[in-house]
Amino acid sequence: MDINWKKNTALFLTGQAFSLFGSMVVQYAIIWHITLKTQSGIMITLFTIFGFIPMFFISPFGGVWADRFNRKYIINISDGAIAFASLVIAVLLIFGFENFGILLIGAVVRSFGQGVQMPAVGAFIPQIVPERHLTKINGIQGSIQSFITLTSPVASGALMSFAPLELLFFIDVITAAAGISILFFFVKVPVAEKPVRPPGQKPLTYLHDLKEGLKYIKRHDHILLLIVLSAAFMFFASPSAMLTPLQVTRNFGNEVWRLGAIEIAFSAGMMAGGILIGFWGGFKNRIFTIMLSCALFGIESIALGMAPIFWVYIGIMAGAGVTMPLYNTPLMVILQTTVEPEFMGRVLSLITMLNSVMMPLGMLIFGPLSDAVSIDLILIGTGIVMTLLSILYAAIKSLRNIGQNCPPDNAAIGN
Repeated sequence: MDINWKKNTALFLTGQAFSLFGSMVVQYAIIWHITLKTQSGIMITLFTIFGFIPMFFISPFGGVWADRFNRKYIINISDGAIAFASLVIAVLLIFGFENFGILLIGAVVRSFGQGVQMPAVGAFIPQIVPERHLTKINGIQGSIQSFITLTSPVASGALMSFAPLELLFFIDVITAAAGISILFFFVKVPVAEKPVRPPGQKPLTYLHDLKEGLKYIKRHDHILLLIVLSAAFMFFASPSAMLTPLQVTRNFGNEVWRLGAIEIAFSAGMMAGGILIGFWGGFKNRIFTIMLSCALFGIESIALGMAPIFWVYIGIMAGAGVTMPLYNTPLMVILQTTVEPEFMGRVLSLITMLNSVMMPLGMLIFGPLSDAVSIDLILIGTGIVMTLLSILYAAIKSLRNIGQNCPPDNAAIGN
């Protein structure tokens, strides 16, 4: 491991933070624009589908690319493609082509880019960070992302109050350029060695690499179970993630500040949760941390459906934010420390693929349902299911074993 790993990690996280900030500003502006203009569960569902389904189709190839090629370049190319799409949309908006179709097409391009980028980022981190520090670094990364999610809705809301939508797309372009430059010029990472083919052997196809990745997952029960349970969690968490802005506009009012308030509360909670898991590390058996967070998120979803006043609702959202890093961080660390490096991209791409389809699949059901049934009842029902789902993590022996055998993360950050 490079002795300058702390410098490389700090630069990498900084570059990704710049890029993420611009993307989040645009993301909030688009979803609020659609919510306030239509107040329609159908339109929010369409945006969700266009923003996630392409990720489902591209992620397997993104995983293969992450295992075949330089991950630093893969991250930058995908980031650049998203920035270029933002630039094109900004130009179209300037010339008066303002309609929801353009925003949906932009969501498709962004989804493709994220489907390639996310497996590469997940596989890149253990390439530059020592194994014993993965929980801390993933927790710090989560806190940085949460801080950006905390501040970006404030920036987005402020800009929306006096600036046209196209300005926000230009911000995305500028921040992406900063992130790409930092990663390309300053993060020095040795290229991982690739297996050498025997002379005369034909190059392996993408389909072959995909099959090998699936065979690898099939041979390791704990990986398959974690992927399936994570997908189920994402499905039932989709109303809490996507319908809460619509719930707020219906139950408490359609002012922009209310939408900003719930995002700020959730992001502040996630930042606190990232710091908590980064320094605490979770239970000795990481599966128990995942189980606890799944149960807590289910209970918090139920509470969101029963909140009598807006300020109680805000408090519950903050609690839900704290809970999410307690789920995501130990899950990622288990995979980063148990999956062989040459399969890391493909395994993480499968999680990206399933998570990307579970959210829109959930919204395909819960979105239209929200126009016929109270969102409160939807959140209560899905919360009950998530609470029961948490029991499976402790009940399955192979998951308990892999959680117990995961390398500890109790060392201070050093060389």
